[in-house]
Amino acid sequence: MTEQRSGTSDGVLVRVGGVDKVYKRGSEAVHVLADLNVDVRQGEFLALMGPSGSGKSTLLNLIGGLDRPSKGFVIVGDERIDELADRELAAWRARHVGFVFQLYNLLPVLTAERNVELPLLLTHLSKAERKKHVATALSVVGLEHRTRHYPPQMSGGEQQRVGIARAIVTDPTLLLCDEPTGDLDRKSGDEILNLLQALNRKQGKTIIMVTHDPHASARASRTVYLNKGQLSDTPIA
Repeated sequence: MTEQRSGTSDGVLVRVGGVDKVYKRGSEAVHVLADLNVDVRQGEFLALMGPSGSGKSTLLNLIGGLDRPSKGFVIVGDERIDELADRELAAWRARHVGFVFQLYNLLPVLTAERNVELPLLLTHLSKAERKKHVATALSVVGLEHRTRHYPPQMSGGEQQRVGIARAIVTDPTLLLCDEPTGDLDRKSGDEILNLLQALNRKQGKTIIMVTHDPHASARASRTVYLNKGQLSDTPIA
């Protein structure tokens, strides 16, 4: 049994302990993660690498409260999130987690500022307060001049910047990025990586990034490798 400890008492923000994840495929049990343990320190930029199907996105979803482990625990801050009720977990995600997706997940019928505003609609902020938060987030990602543009009017790199602005607009505890440069050319990808590095180094954001690209993982402060449900600090042969 893995020892359960507070997520913040020793500078650790995320603690995953003894986690198994099993999915049912008909009568077959598919084991994705097996007795997995990982700590992520406050302010760390962690890259998570591994072959397709190794469980990288599954682990990210467990840390972000989008899924629950079959066994083990997930602590973020001082919260044992795998024990929260569904409604409590949804409220926790809204307060503490910003997600950045490979394909942006923007609504094409909404402007950049309205896309960024979406997470704030779950808060008690006034319209004026939401507008101020949105303007700040778009300024951080360098898109204050594109606030009224729609996603189809923007490049892929700009759309991803809007996605990052949406992820940080609530000032989340944790930023989870699933292949954030996977759909971009190298130049646009480098711009996104520069932005993530700045959020980590200048604003102290804790970032966990799933990537297949060693060029992207080189920007992180630490890289771990996942294969067959197990983590390693060295690349899998």
